[in-house]
Amino acid sequence: MITFDAAPARLPAGERVYAVGDVHGCLEHLKDVHAMIAGDLAERPIGAPLLVHLVDRGPDSAGVVDLLSGGPPVADLPTVNLMGNHEHMMLSALVARNPHAGGLWMDNGGGAALLSWNVPRGSPPSLWPGYIPARHLLFLRDLKRCHRVGPYFFVHAGVRPGVPLDRQSRHDLLWIREPFLSFAGNFGAVVVHGHTPRPEPEVRRNRIGIDTAAVMGGPLTCAVLEDDRIGFLRA
Repeated sequence: MITFDAAPARLPAGERVYAVGDVHGCLEHLKDVHAMIAGDLAERPIGAPLLVHLVDRGPDSAGVVDLLSGGPPVADLPTVNLMGNHEHMMLSALVARNPHAGGLWMDNGGGAALLSWNVPRGSPPSLWPGYIPARHLLFLRDLKRCHRVGPYFFVHAGVRPGVPLDRQSRHDLLWIREPFLSFAGNFGAVVVHGHTPRPEPEVRRNRIGIDTAAVMGGPLTCAVLEDDRIGFLRA
């Protein structure tokens, strides 16, 4: 049973969005959340549901990418997967072969991600792509940077105040914290984001933060948005 509270915006009748915060490679938590979503849909069917993942790195990045690259993980539920800053660093290191990007990625969890693909420690960057299935690389390449549903704008990190949503830079969508987090004005939509972990989901008038630090021992959080209300599933 989901406990609902007032949301900062209203979805059209018949629509529902399940938005999963930063997965951070927590595969078993993700599977548990998917089971909860499937159960909720079975108990409360709706005409136009959507599942949105804010992916991002973690200890079982390979398992998460393998699961999500295989198609919608909840049967018959349309799914959108969004790119995080760690996926962008990974692609820059593996595909663009950018030495600076490779070092940056290694400084930000890249080593753990490589181990999840069974890349031997100490392997030179030139060999990394050979350990990663092409399907996984194509999945990462095709991740969306953002997605809008009615009055909600879904993105990994956030947006820059004062810039129209359709003109946001890739860097801000993937990396921004300030001045986004402290801004109290109107972004042009309610921004649903991760990237900045908090012990509990943050619901504000202009944004909803759903990264609850699963990779650091917190739960994986899924916001459930429908009509003018919001609830949460957590695993």
